[in-house]
Amino acid sequence: MKIISKIACIIFCTVLVLGTSSCGSDDDGNVVISTDNIVTITTADSDLSILVTALAAADGDLVSILNGSGPFTVLAPTNTAMEAFLTANNYADINAVPTDELQQILLNHVIPGQVNSSALINDVAGYAQTSSTAGPDGSALSVYFNTTNGVVFNGSATVTTADIAASNGVIHKIDAVIGLPDLTTFATADPNLSRLLEGLTAYSFDYVNTLQGDGPFTVFAPTNAAFNDLLATNGAWDTPADIDENTLETALNLHVIPDSNLREADLTDGNLMTISGQVSIDANAKTVTDGADPANVCNIVSTDIQTTNGVIHLIDKVLLSPILLPPGGIN
Repeated sequence: MKIISKIACIIFCTVLVLGTSSCGSDDDGNVVISTDNIVTITTADSDLSILVTALAAADGDLVSILNGSGPFTVLAPTNTAMEAFLTANNYADINAVPTDELQQILLNHVIPGQVNSSALINDVAGYAQTSSTAGPDGSALSVYFNTTNGVVFNGSATVTTADIAASNGVIHKIDAVIGLPDLTTFATADPNLSRLLEGLTAYSFDYVNTLQGDGPFTVFAPTNAAFNDLLATNGAWDTPADIDENTLETALNLHVIPDSNLREADLTDGNLMTISGQVSIDANAKTVTDGADPANVCNIVSTDIQTTNGVIHLIDKVLLSPILLPPGGIN
């Protein structure tokens, strides 16, 4: 159930990069596809000169890769975007960025395959795999896109010029560098996880710092619909912050498996120990079951949302520990 988006399939572990290009029309109004590849187009665009320098400086011979047949979808930060990134991270220039780090940052801007803006807009929102292998054990990172107000990646980078055609793919210029995501990135960027974010930041919880730590963690993340179903069981609960602190904290802990990056292929039938208790996995049915009475059987509706410090699987119910519930469950 490799959800990581409807838009990108096979991951090439070492592809990369960003560019900009040309697509015009002839006198009859027919689209003319550029015969230049991503590297040629990027090099010719003065607004992408810092990106060109970065490609040459990074590990992995990225220029040669992007001279390949592809196809690649490149999210290309402009000079202004690159300068803002350097300033925010206290780098004097692009040559001050460690070359291995620069490689993964650039690869995080490349989606294997050709994805035009129309495909993104048709999907409205979702996840895709990038070519960065900065996840645990070399796992390919995910990127979140949302097109409800422009085309925005990871909640921070907006497409300013879309569908620049190249012979080996397509380029979308963006107005910010897309940082390597941790587990909190998608909780913030994906509006379908806003209830979870409310829960993580309630009370004096330290979840944000924890989920930005080294990890790795496997997180079963309840969607908004899952949280809303739970809130509806108690007339005093309008938001997750209305749930008493102990109940909420213990429930949230039940969704996190420490010291693990369990992708879908790693999930097998049996029990897993979370921070606050045990859950049961049915890999074939793609469900997670808690120890409550009656038990919550949660469907895994999306898998393998990969970050640098763990992986997220979306579920359609909130897991609850039996110690939190009165006899007969929540009324």
